[in-house]
Amino acid sequence: MDAGIETAGASRPLGQDIANAGLFFRRWLANPLQMGSIVPSSPALCRRVVAHTKAAEDQIVVELGAGTGVVSRALLESGLKPERLFVVEIVPDMADHLRQAFPGINVIQGDARRLPQLIPQHYHGRIGTVIVGIPLVLLPLAEQRRFIDAIEGVAPGLGFILYSYCITSPLPWKKHGLRPKREAWTPMNIPPASVWRYVPEAKDRQT
Repeated sequence: MDAGIETAGASRPLGQDIANAGLFFRRWLANPLQMGSIVPSSPALCRRVVAHTKAAEDQIVVELGAGTGVVSRALLESGLKPERLFVVEIVPDMADHLRQAFPGINVIQGDARRLPQLIPQHYHGRIGTVIVGIPLVLLPLAEQRRFIDAIEGVAPGLGFILYSYCITSPLPWKKHGLRPKREAWTPMNIPPASVWRYVPEAKDRQT
């Protein structure tokens, strides 16, 4: 097993206790900047995230800021094999919850700004989609840049999808050299949410 990664055991049924609103709310109270919302993402938003997640058979999906795992569950229910899902969660008790709730997925408890050190080297460049659930809109420009650079370090030119509650782009895309596209919007989430895709400008010019 790769250092720093724990694969969840098979002691609990898939997704058991996923709707752990109490855990989510406690973490929101402790650090709203890490959570972004007072409630987990809705099934409607999760379906839209999944619809825009792509990965070939030899690629993995990386989810940053998995929280209680509602998006993780939707990815697995869509057919993604657990061993191909890598979730990065900075909060230790959230990471423990994910390990218990989702047997077989790769749970990394750590800071996503260190993504090149957290994702095993042999998966660098073999990532189909990076999903960002971290509320980057609440962070200073320099901190946003650290996350973007970390993603670029493991998935050069790929970009990422980011779900957000902002009406307009949650990131100042011109300042970051990104091309934005709002892939989906759902009024069924509380609050209403969008799924944005950001691609580095150099990659965008090639497509």
